[in-house]
Amino acid sequence: MNTSSSARLRLAAIDFLNPAPLMWDFEHEPEKSRLAERYDIRYSTPSRCAEDLFTGQADIGLVPAAAYAIDPTMLIIPGCTIAAKGNIRSILLVTRESGPGAAQTVAMDTSSLTSAAYTEILFRKYWNPQARFIPVEPQLDKMLRIADAALLIGDPALIALEDSQARADRTGEELLYIDLAREWQQKTGVPWVSAFWTMRADALKGTSLSREELVADFVHSRNHGLTHIDDLVEEWASRIALSKSIIRAYLTENIHYVLDQACKDGLRTFFRYAHEYSVLPEEPELNFM
Repeated sequence: MNTSSSARLRLAAIDFLNPAPLMWDFEHEPEKSRLAERYDIRYSTPSRCAEDLFTGQADIGLVPAAAYAIDPTMLIIPGCTIAAKGNIRSILLVTRESGPGAAQTVAMDTSSLTSAAYTEILFRKYWNPQARFIPVEPQLDKMLRIADAALLIGDPALIALEDSQARADRTGEELLYIDLAREWQQKTGVPWVSAFWTMRADALKGTSLSREELVADFVHSRNHGLTHIDDLVEEWASRIALSKSIIRAYLTENIHYVLDQACKDGLRTFFRYAHEYSVLPEEPELNFM
């Protein structure tokens, strides 16, 4: 915990494309310098962000929804999320032509606790309750050598989707690329919610920041990011093997960044099913700061 009014809050962030609008002010002037006096940013994977919060290595983190059920003493910072109300493109279940119902084994990219939990719920409730899940690094060809289906998330999923036709031409194998956010919404009627900003309950005690100032920092950063999509497209086009048009569509059409009532309903549905099918240990309340 911070111990002086000048202490900075330790912020665990994710260096993926999808949170880029949320991070705009933290990474760009004129707000970057001001926020650097309040926050010490450390980048890692989604699952590591959660671990850093649990172990006290971070005060605030962009945390997978599933991690919140593991430690519901954390407080949700209102306003921001990474969610989908249509296709998300960056969370895929790749299967052979027989589809997920025939899959006995699923190779899981475990860099996101939440995507893995959603996938397991979909199998347990809708597809094949007996399916086995195998943690594997996110390389599609390797995954499909040892399993009937593969979960890919984040940038590897976007790249695999873009490469799908080229892969089919190379291998002669037709695969199904199932958008899991779309599947979830079709089956449950609520949005897919991947992550949100979460804070340790005592994080503000050692700082001079008020609740209102902290919430404003994150909401304003999101709002500014959404007005700088063209700039983000230019930045990320040099960092990821995707066209500018795909990056722009992903940030503007696929990802939903506002933690609204529909997303809260989606979270509650996710937690209820995760508890019902023993995917997560409990069904937590949503506690906002």
